[in-house]
Amino acid sequence: MNAALFTRLLRRLALLPATLFAAQVVAADPPQSVRIATVAYANAGKITFNGPAYVMDRDKWLEQELARRNIKLEWVPAATASVGTFVNEEFANKRIDFAFYGDLPSIIANASGVSTRLIAPGGSGNNVYLVVPSGSKANTIADLKGKRIALHRGRPWELSFAKLLEANQLDFKDFRIFNLNPQAGAAALSAGRVDAFFTLSDAFLLEDKQVGKIIWSSKQAPRDWKMRAELWGASEFVTQQPELTQLVVNAYLKAASWTAQEANKDTYQGYLSQSGQPLNVLQREVAGESWTAQFTPHYDQALRQHYADAITYSRKAGLIRSDLDVDTLLEPRFVEQGLEALQLQDYWKDTPRDLAGQ
Repeated sequence: MNAALFTRLLRRLALLPATLFAAQVVAADPPQSVRIATVAYANAGKITFNGPAYVMDRDKWLEQELARRNIKLEWVPAATASVGTFVNEEFANKRIDFAFYGDLPSIIANASGVSTRLIAPGGSGNNVYLVVPSGSKANTIADLKGKRIALHRGRPWELSFAKLLEANQLDFKDFRIFNLNPQAGAAALSAGRVDAFFTLSDAFLLEDKQVGKIIWSSKQAPRDWKMRAELWGASEFVTQQPELTQLVVNAYLKAASWTAQEANKDTYQGYLSQSGQPLNVLQREVAGESWTAQFTPHYDQALRQHYADAITYSRKAGLIRSDLDVDTLLEPRFVEQGLEALQLQDYWKDTPRDLAGQ
């Protein structure tokens, strides 16, 4: 081919629609495996998965659908003490394709250039609690001004704590914050080394031991104050493998719809109690709230507001150096298609509407 002809060919290629090249990118060869990270627990020498991942693994539907395509399903266990850091490192090194994990770590990953998408919301969120020693005279967060508070920094519930402070015209500098994980925070409260502890449902254990009392919980706050964890996918995988991504989301929706049935509540909570959390704690965590709504996959306004606030807070707190567009993180099409394919469009009809439908 002479130089003039080659130049004309390059010019013609440059004029081709970008969608043609995008289609070629999407039509990538299928991988040998689909890798999903999730919180896991070691119990009696056996690894058990947390939440809907347990149902997905138990039912084997996703594993069988992938096997039909000669693809292996690989679960990647993540320890609760370091799930955010671990998952971000796995995404960054392309060792996982999907993960169940929280809001702040996912925002930090995207701000640092590790692109992921929220492909299925993780329900209505988990409650968080402010605990003080059982003999404390504090009744509100304002009563603790100037005091010592244990809080695991960088974890999803830090955002909830920040919202509580802001609502009371307070700031982090108004307290002596001790960066302690939940186990260390509980020990510090029990030993009297801190005046309060901000944590998850393990707060009930401190009450049961009569060493602490809950003076506030997110049950008293707007729903977007809750701690959130979702199903995230690596953007490159989601773009190149939409069919496989849809399978993963469909499997999640099947698990969520089974779990959300009142008839399955006791079975599901019984399983979760194997992770070491007492059954009565799991029951108190959701007391007074709709069980079905706990597992809604809707991209509602509360979810969008939660992530918009999380981005703003992350920038203010110095967790990220640049802003993110919240709408680029949310990828609702797989849930929309999955609900229709599984005939679950009306399953969560009494929960808030999808953003796409507003």
